[in-house]
Amino acid sequence: MDIARTPSTIDGNNQLADAPPEPKDPPVIRREDYKPFPWLVPQVELSFDLGISKTTVQAKLSVERNPAANADPVIHLNGDGLQPLTVLIDGEPTDSWHMEDADLLLSLPGESHEVTITTEIDPSANTQLMGLYASDGMLCTQCEAEGFRRITFFPDRPDVLSTYRVHMTGDAEAFPVLLCNGNLEASGANDDGTHWAEWHDPWPKPSYLFALVAGQLVANTDSFTTMNGRKVTLNIYVRDGDLPRTGHAMESLKKSMRWDEKVFGREYDLDLFNIVAVSDFNMGAMENKGLNVFNTKYVLADEDTATDSDFDGIEGVIAHEYFHNWSGNRVTCRDWFQLSLKEGFTVLRDQLFSQDMGSEPVKRIEDVRVLRGAQFPEDSGPLAHPIRPDSYREISNFYTATVYNKGAEVIRMMRTMVGEERFRAATDLYFDTHDGEAATCEDFIRAMEQGAGIDLGQFRLWYSQAGTPKVTVRLEHDGETATLHLSQEVPATPGQPEKQPMPIPLKLALFDRETGKHHGEQLVTLTKAQDNFSFAGFAQPPVLSINRGFSAPVTIQRDTPVEDLVFLAAKDDDPFARYEALQDLIVSHLKQAVDGALDLAAMQSAREAIARALGAVLADDTLDDLMRGELLVLPSETYLAETMLIADPGRIHEERQAMRAALGTMLEAEFVALHQRASAVPFSLDAEARGARKVKTQALIYLAAGNPELGKQMAWAQYQGADNMTDRQGALMVLTGLTGIERTDALMDFYNRYQGNALVVDKWFALQASSMHPACMAHVESLAKHPDFTLKNPNRVRSLYMAFAYNPHAFHAASGEGYKLIADVILALDPINPQTAARFVPQLGRWRRIEPGRSALMKEQLERIASAPELSRDTYEQVSRSLG
Repeated sequence: MDIARTPSTIDGNNQLADAPPEPKDPPVIRREDYKPFPWLVPQVELSFDLGISKTTVQAKLSVERNPAANADPVIHLNGDGLQPLTVLIDGEPTDSWHMEDADLLLSLPGESHEVTITTEIDPSANTQLMGLYASDGMLCTQCEAEGFRRITFFPDRPDVLSTYRVHMTGDAEAFPVLLCNGNLEASGANDDGTHWAEWHDPWPKPSYLFALVAGQLVANTDSFTTMNGRKVTLNIYVRDGDLPRTGHAMESLKKSMRWDEKVFGREYDLDLFNIVAVSDFNMGAMENKGLNVFNTKYVLADEDTATDSDFDGIEGVIAHEYFHNWSGNRVTCRDWFQLSLKEGFTVLRDQLFSQDMGSEPVKRIEDVRVLRGAQFPEDSGPLAHPIRPDSYREISNFYTATVYNKGAEVIRMMRTMVGEERFRAATDLYFDTHDGEAATCEDFIRAMEQGAGIDLGQFRLWYSQAGTPKVTVRLEHDGETATLHLSQEVPATPGQPEKQPMPIPLKLALFDRETGKHHGEQLVTLTKAQDNFSFAGFAQPPVLSINRGFSAPVTIQRDTPVEDLVFLAAKDDDPFARYEALQDLIVSHLKQAVDGALDLAAMQSAREAIARALGAVLADDTLDDLMRGELLVLPSETYLAETMLIADPGRIHEERQAMRAALGTMLEAEFVALHQRASAVPFSLDAEARGARKVKTQALIYLAAGNPELGKQMAWAQYQGADNMTDRQGALMVLTGLTGIERTDALMDFYNRYQGNALVVDKWFALQASSMHPACMAHVESLAKHPDFTLKNPNRVRSLYMAFAYNPHAFHAASGEGYKLIADVILALDPINPQTAARFVPQLGRWRRIEPGRSALMKEQLERIASAPELSRDTYEQVSRSLG
């Protein structure tokens, strides 16, 4: 699943009804308590009589005792908002069952049985978008993590693997397309205006990978022939009218299939691969076996409605879900504590794919920016947890940046330590050994040890310890020897006050100051609390480039002279290290400025040094514009706050904006020239044109900060002349932060041009909610009353309120109104879609790291949420942990 549930009861008509009050202290599920399920369910037959407001489900389960588990005559079947209409054992009615809370418990006297249960559900009432739900007249499912129990009673856990045979019946006009996992075996029409289809998935899978879609859809159809000659039919199903925007998604799918064969040796294993685009979806996409369900955001694109970033996102998410066919489906996770086994590994795979499809250094910088913006704050806050958590109350709260992005970095470190060839041998061993099994993180590590020939005993700490390690670096020079002194500290996190040293692989190079060259990149691994590494052959003190390529997900702490950072920003041959030097130069200055440690002369001197470094970036003919664009991006306010023990968001915003304005003024001529040069590049999707569009927007950002009238004039001209969404959105983004008629005209034109296109209207909401405009909060409050806004669509909620929550300038308003606004959203959204509501809580949960005035206001809002009656367990867990 790509990242973007509460029990309910039944009314007298056996329909999903409002949930009862959640327990204020829901039970804790612990990894150490895992036990194999007492019953196997090798085969499942499902029969659906489909309807928007009433769907009847008959589930026939072949069950047999599990020899690997303790014997239990009772089979415990999970349910959520269900009541059985009938229960049969071996075809006969039985009363040997009872309900325990939402679950059905059934006594089975023998070794094997056939259990048949009939339920009835109302998809139209399912606002949680988990289980079977209605989306704009279509029926679709989302079962990860625990949604299948909202369809029928079942041991809804990932270690129960079954083959599925599914019979679907529905109105032929309302549901002309009937889709499920696996291969279509038969279909036909009935005399009553309904039709049917039978699907069979031969590969055992857990219930969370079950999928069903029924609706009025059209398909972009293509094919792919695998490396062993299997011809696979590929379909991307969308609403009528959206078909012309599916070409990029189809090409991305075929590239993904080809790449996975070449790089990981993984071949597709069914005759069909179907993707369906859904407008109402909690996440980005879901890897259901053979039937991927996607948020429309990650399927639909053309140059008029999608930015370059959207095109990249579609390519990456298509790849991610396809790669899950092996790293998640063929080999799944034993329990939800092992979530990073499939998600961290698959994120790494999609990152490597995207590197190969585009610019490797640019992709690496983008991935690190995401890690630092989302996961580092998570690691240093009240919600910190290891990539393999030890406990949870609500599993949906662990679809986090730690599990996904840090999980990917941990596996990337293994790849760095053993090399690509040995890493491939180890992953081959992992897939071959555990094909068709529900595996653990330990199984993956063991395969890595055996396949790559490495001892990962100490490395296992990366799976069990939370927190971002801090590595302190000091370089000494004596005679002709440079000595690198390294020490590490893993900060205390909730429940883990004491930490052990972890192995930290660091790529480094030592540059000669005069020649600007080094003698080769080296890899050192810090395994102790502190250690020294010596390097001979340096008559003069060298310049250290460390953690090249971001070889370890750590923070580097060192007192690097400004002249060394300027040197590295201009001359380092590792693109990430060059980017990092420039970032360090800016962060160091801004931290001093925020602390008030600089007088006017020192402030001017620092800004001039940064301007020289940026000037070198602008003038460097060896850089392509994609990389140049990355080097021009300032450290985010969120990342700046993360580098401080206690952050003052107001001061951070003020100093960052002031520095941007100063740079825009000092380099005005250069930015104007850059914009003019880039504007002459005609539109295409190749790297040169994409890079040109990227630097055009960055130039506008600096110019608008340094000379608002000039920036407004150039942004308005770019908006009016744009022939693609990247240029149009980039210009509108700049204009939304300014005042004047151009802002109003551009916003009106944008909305009128794209009214009716939900994904583009989402952009319109998000641009205003994330703007630097001083009246941003008032704009958000007004937009919440717009006819196009609804709390029932997660994309629309995220476009307005999540964009605002991640806008430090507006969210951290000194009055506390931003905090209250988001708390109000959480309380209003929780009864509708608790999973989405809970994802807003972490922004308030950072209160301990914020200056006292704002901190008290944030905490006050958390306490207000916590005191609300009938909170979902999703939101309750996040709020209670945030308050500590």
